Amino acid sequence: MPAPTWQKSSYCGQGESCIYVTRPTPTTLRLTESSDPSGAILETTPAAFADLLRVVRGGQPDTPGRELTVTFTPDGRVLLTAPGDPTVVTTTRTQWETFVLGVRSGEFDHFAAAPATV
Repeated sequence: MPAPTWQKSSYCGQGESCIYVTRPTPTTLRLTESSDPSGAILETTPAAFADLLRVVRGGQPDTPGRELTVTFTPDGRVLLTAPGDPTVVTTTRTQWETFVLGVRSGEFDHFAAAPATV
């Protein structure tokens, strides 16, 4: 099986740190931040990612009680977490906004699509 391909927003410049998304299996998505010093990779489902896309487009990504949680800290960091998972993907507000531009342009919609059945 080939290695999964990571995708970042087209709004993220060449060589810039960005949030990356991949779908290594039909039922698994992974998110990471290329500049996160911990190298954290958060694993989730297409349905949870679809929910994240929906709330990002609606302008309320930090709504509690979601499968993927976005937290904005006073020092300008943005934390991506999932309940029950100790993994924390850390990015900056600027890098988050680049991801949001890609979300609003539909660049990540294919990751949220239901897995194909055979």
